Amino acid sequence: MEGVSGAAETRRKPLWRRWWFIMITVVVVAGAVTGIAFWAKYKYLRTHADQILRDRVVASLSARFNSPVELDSFHLDIGPTIHVTGGGLRILYLAGPTKPDANPNNPAPMISVDRFEFETNFKALLEPTTRIVTVHVSGLDLHVPPHGMGHIPRKLDNPKPQKQPKISLVFDKIICENSRLVIETTKPGKLPLVFNLSNITLTDVGASKPLLYDAVLTNARPVGQIHSTGHFGPWQADDPRDTPIDGDYSFTNADLGPFKGIAGILSSTGKFKGKLDHINVEGVTDTPDFRLDISDHPVPLHTDFTAIVNGTTGDTTLTRVDARLQKSVFHCSGSVMRIGVPETGVTGHDVELIVDMTKGRMEDVLTLATKTAPPVLEGYLSLHQNLSIPPGKETVSRRMKLAGTFSVDQASFGNPAMQLKINEMSMRAQGNPKAANAQDATPVASSVSGEFVQANGTMHFSTLDYTIPGAVIRLKGTYTLPGNSFDFQGVVRTDATASHMTTGWKSMLLKAVDPLLRKNGAGLEIPITIKGTKSDPHFGVDMKKMF
Repeated sequence: MEGVSGAAETRRKPLWRRWWFIMITVVVVAGAVTGIAFWAKYKYLRTHADQILRDRVVASLSARFNSPVELDSFHLDIGPTIHVTGGGLRILYLAGPTKPDANPNNPAPMISVDRFEFETNFKALLEPTTRIVTVHVSGLDLHVPPHGMGHIPRKLDNPKPQKQPKISLVFDKIICENSRLVIETTKPGKLPLVFNLSNITLTDVGASKPLLYDAVLTNARPVGQIHSTGHFGPWQADDPRDTPIDGDYSFTNADLGPFKGIAGILSSTGKFKGKLDHINVEGVTDTPDFRLDISDHPVPLHTDFTAIVNGTTGDTTLTRVDARLQKSVFHCSGSVMRIGVPETGVTGHDVELIVDMTKGRMEDVLTLATKTAPPVLEGYLSLHQNLSIPPGKETVSRRMKLAGTFSVDQASFGNPAMQLKINEMSMRAQGNPKAANAQDATPVASSVSGEFVQANGTMHFSTLDYTIPGAVIRLKGTYTLPGNSFDFQGVVRTDATASHMTTGWKSMLLKAVDPLLRKNGAGLEIPITIKGTKSDPHFGVDMKKMF
């Protein structure tokens, strides 16, 4: 028995050895086959990587935007990684062809790229979806069609749901340089709105969710850079103007010099949220050296504002502006409409504002608006006015039009000679002629109110009432904004009679004419003229209208 058992054991050992040999052989063969297959696929990828990646780029963009895609050049440099460069990329439309009347004359592609580059590797090519970490783009142009001329919805022959084209290439981050956003319009008198973006970074780029952006915009007028971060999208194919947008911005070192007639360096910060054609903006501006060319006196200007901006036309509705000019506080509302003439390419803005000031100082306004130093008049200022600045080639001060009412309380003249004459007039009007001389006249405060219209650098007063203790002066006339000249006519009404405004023999003589000069409840009413310049004012009686 022992011999039989040993023989059986001897026979079993070769069977185990055979099984181990077979298993090892299978593994080796499978590994060899896998290695050969991998090498073959690697060889194929290395040989055809250019065409594979090119096809993935075109197919993925075409599926993403539902649009034909054209690509002029595509090149690979194969090393430890695959470096891809390309150019002449054009995406004809976004999410469907544009309507036939959008732009019949061979419309430009909605997206075009001069040059792009990115890196990948062979392992990523083996994946069903190749993920690219960063793409660098230069010369991106994005054209948004006019309002109401979005894409044409596809009419399916088969109403059953169809499988969406496969997106086999995705990008985590897109970094763009020298980009441009062009928003087309069909409105008469409107040129396309063009934004030049020096740098923009797009991250978390997805088909149905907002993307993150970090953009630097070079603003043409006023000249300066705007840095903005926020969210954009998802893209609204039916009407791109409904695409959501939000973010924060900072606008620094904006030179107001290109606007003829004004100057200063402006900075602004704020936040915004809405759709492309209706963006709600809140922000502040500071211009520490704001000035007009008619005076060239720099004054600090600060504003807090809320506005509605149409990002597709450049039009702005100012819902609230709280401003401070030196010590004067005022409030504005209105609009800034972008005007363009397609035939000439001339662009500008039509500004319409309503301005209310209840806590102002007359000297602050005159410092900004006139060359006179010190300002000709000081006092507490209240005003209500409509301000209009149409587009044009002339300076702002020449184009600016004003119409409104104002009042100045506790006013005094900055010109000593003029104030002395006012002091003397007040003393005589009160019946105190002995005090009416340069040495003894007590300085008096006055009040001014009126209704005015300004155009072409000249203010026309339809009414101008000037009140001092003992007298009221009612005038109408003109005043040039640089302060070089003024010309007013009107009447003076005094409490005292003519004979009580002088002494000695003059008083005795005037008693005879008191009845002639006493009118409408006033002790005296006479017509006057006020003419001259800031350095040489003249007051006189209009003898032609005296009687």
